[in-house]
Amino acid sequence: MFEGFETRKVEGDGAEIFCRIAGEGPPLLLLHGYPQTGAMWAGIAPRLAEHFRVVVPDLRGYGQSSAPESKGGEGYAKRVMAADMMRVMTALGFERFRLAGHDRGGRVAYRLAFDHPDAVERLALLDIIPTVEMWERMDAAGALSSYHWQFLAQPNPMPERLIGSDPVFYVDHTLASWTANQSTAPFAPQALAEYRRSFSRVDTIHGVCEDYRAGATIDRRHDEEDRAAGRRIACPLLALWGAKGTPARHGDPTEVWTRYADDVSGQAIDSGHFLVEEAPEETLTAMLAFFR
Repeated sequence: MFEGFETRKVEGDGAEIFCRIAGEGPPLLLLHGYPQTGAMWAGIAPRLAEHFRVVVPDLRGYGQSSAPESKGGEGYAKRVMAADMMRVMTALGFERFRLAGHDRGGRVAYRLAFDHPDAVERLALLDIIPTVEMWERMDAAGALSSYHWQFLAQPNPMPERLIGSDPVFYVDHTLASWTANQSTAPFAPQALAEYRRSFSRVDTIHGVCEDYRAGATIDRRHDEEDRAAGRRIACPLLALWGAKGTPARHGDPTEVWTRYADDVSGQAIDSGHFLVEEAPEETLTAMLAFFR
């Protein structure tokens, strides 16, 4: 994976962040989701690197980045994780950049756009609506399909112990259940091996649970505060979502994002949750059109 990319570890805001970097042109930061690593971008990152200086980190707690100890999600609030990314991009010499995030990475990305508006030129969010909106719209069907939001947010050590008893089964089940075809087939073997390897570490399992504990408490509160204050994302925002993914069940995600941002466009992609792996060509085409 990532032929021609250099690898580097960069100090974030209290965590060491592993990055893959390649290409020339305007900087483009790509953030992955759960339960993955930066390897999710392997299928399209080399082609994006033909146009951009591409930076593909592992979020704190995931992959080859460090997983700081935390309690109650405080070390994994999206505000903290966004600060990691700002430190990384500044260290690499980029004060302004384009930004794309999938799933949890999308939540880091829009928090970064709220907290550091001068840094983000254009923002693409893949298969999410705001965290507060997810919680407010969660009915019985949503609670069943997104059960992990509640499960992972339970106090330590319950979810950590249960996942740790068979982490490979857990990550494979999670990945397959969110694809359109209920299969791990869309994931490249090297990427799938990296997800399994990462999720087999005790510190990663804890970091992921803390990520979701923050989502149930701190991140939700930050969204509520921004909404109440009328803060909006100023840069152009592209929403892409899987036609068979969770956000699509709540209607048109662009209608949701127009309540949080001034310049919103978007489209559905013929896939489940994992747009980049399930529909790489369509996703790449949409991203290139937006970022170029």
